[in-house]
Amino acid sequence: MITNDHLGAHLDGETLPTSQRFAGPLAAAWQTDGPAVRALLPEPTLPVPSATDRAVWEHLDPTTLTDLSERARHDLGAPWPVPLQHDYSRRWRDGDRDTYEQAVFARQRRLSRAAVMAAATLEDAWLDEVADGVTLLCEQSTWCWPAHDDTFDAHRSVVPTVTDPYLDLGAGEVVGQLAWLDHLLAAPLDVRYPGLRDRIRHEADARVLTPFLRRRDWHWLGLGGDVHNWNPWIHGNVLVAALVLEPDADRRAELVDLVVQGLDRYVAVLPEDGAIDEGYAYWWNGACRALEALDVLRHATGGALDASGLPALRATVAFPHRMHLSDGWYLNVADGPARPSDAQPWHALHRAARAVGDDEAVAHAAAHRAPGGPVADEAAGFGRLLRALVDADWRAAVPGPSPLPRDVWLGSTQVLLARSQAGSARGLTLAAKAGHNGEHHNHNDVGEVVVALHGVPVVVDAGRPTYTAQTFGPDRYSIWTMQSTWHNVPEVRGTAQAAGAAYGARDVAVETDDAGASLRADLAAAYPRDDVARWWRTSRLDRTTGAVTVTDEWRLTGAADAGAETSVHLLLAGSVRTSAGAAEVDALGGAGTALLTWEPAVPCVATERLLDDPMLADVWGGRLTLLALDVSQLGPAGTVRLTVEERR
Repeated sequence: MITNDHLGAHLDGETLPTSQRFAGPLAAAWQTDGPAVRALLPEPTLPVPSATDRAVWEHLDPTTLTDLSERARHDLGAPWPVPLQHDYSRRWRDGDRDTYEQAVFARQRRLSRAAVMAAATLEDAWLDEVADGVTLLCEQSTWCWPAHDDTFDAHRSVVPTVTDPYLDLGAGEVVGQLAWLDHLLAAPLDVRYPGLRDRIRHEADARVLTPFLRRRDWHWLGLGGDVHNWNPWIHGNVLVAALVLEPDADRRAELVDLVVQGLDRYVAVLPEDGAIDEGYAYWWNGACRALEALDVLRHATGGALDASGLPALRATVAFPHRMHLSDGWYLNVADGPARPSDAQPWHALHRAARAVGDDEAVAHAAAHRAPGGPVADEAAGFGRLLRALVDADWRAAVPGPSPLPRDVWLGSTQVLLARSQAGSARGLTLAAKAGHNGEHHNHNDVGEVVVALHGVPVVVDAGRPTYTAQTFGPDRYSIWTMQSTWHNVPEVRGTAQAAGAAYGARDVAVETDDAGASLRADLAAAYPRDDVARWWRTSRLDRTTGAVTVTDEWRLTGAADAGAETSVHLLLAGSVRTSAGAAEVDALGGAGTALLTWEPAVPCVATERLLDDPMLADVWGGRLTLLALDVSQLGPAGTVRLTVEERR
């Protein structure tokens, strides 16, 4: 789980000595160190032509340019969004981090639109708009998002400490945006606004580059071995800033060398099956960010530093389509929505898939290329927008079906996804998870099962609500969506699962063949009790009948406390009707009806959970229904089997 702990005193002086250099897969593949990196960066460039290349910028995709232009022209003359101090401080007062961040995002998106228009037209009005946006960013007290700032922990302050800037995702995004913009519009800005690019360099150095060199206590560096999506996201932006905004060649090489070591730490922990324990939604701002950063590095070194052959990077390109259920639905373990926004940077996946030669991943990305539609928009970031604008292969991509593999087993995260046949979401799809409860963006969900009907989840994982200060604080597991009670797992003698890597599955076994696919695991260790000898769960898709079965077999020791119920929980989406030993679920969107039956026909209690958080309601509608199958009467040793079938 990501935290915002202040990890100790800053390191003054030089960066880590050579004896403490990190050497992972990148170092092994490239056989390079600091001096070698310096030699490879004589005149670093970015993989996007500057605005002086009129052959490119006068011939942008017209649909995309029109789309951006409409929003950009609406901005002209209107007041710029203003991030306010009292909204920044709300993170410590009432936990609201979103109000301030939305103002920041709106400001940066307006600047991105204006910069593209300036490059396309070279008109003074757009250069004026760019200069205003750049100056506002340079005058902003902090580029850090309030949820991440250590200003309170380090200085007991609820306002940004401008003399001690924190380098987080937000600061990385701003410095990256300014670097791409400086590269794109250097010549016209020097003519109309001499001195503005010097201001960019001053702020970038004070807020990002010098702190990056001097501080080695950032949690996202992964110096202790815990590496998550912040690592490639921030390192990728620092890389672009170093290449463009650092004038001193030796210092630039020092910055890039530290970036390479940082990315190497991420690649070193990326499993060879390419899985992301943070879930599908975080692939875009984790593994995808690493792929993008390494692509920039390859370009900047003239192809000398090319990581496309590394197995884990090749494998992670397939992760998005391996988690795909159907249409806009995805398996959403950890902090992710089951129906995420389709406005992802699909061009980045398309480009990475082309680079590693993964035709299925290329097809999955191309499936999201709307014919005649914009190639991208500004929401995913300025650098990503620029890459899409000049990517002729993405512009020409022809959409087709996503691959929908029959069986996916990701051993590193112990996640199985299986459907009746490859290439089709018809019938039932089973997803089952073993794993442990110490994952990044963890939910307590060892043994979780998701069942989709024609690609639409009916037995579901709720996902996560809107982020607040609570989400990554000590009270994370008081949020209902994080608790095992609201996942499709057992509750043993009134006890839910506990958080931490020690609470995980044992004796995990997977079988996949033409007859079916199954995951079997002992869930006993996921519970903070010493009286759970065994809790075997076997989740299986039968390809002959098309049915999914979930069989729980347990052996408990000692006597239960009075009133301490043992139950099997099922979270359902859609219209639910229950009867003795059965439930019917009309799936969302008219996808069909699923019939759930359980033997023995133990009693169940249905609880409706009304959804008032937009992150949840936008996916599931107004409610979810929790079924608690009371298996207490079966005693300390028993078996219950759930069967899910389509009611035709």
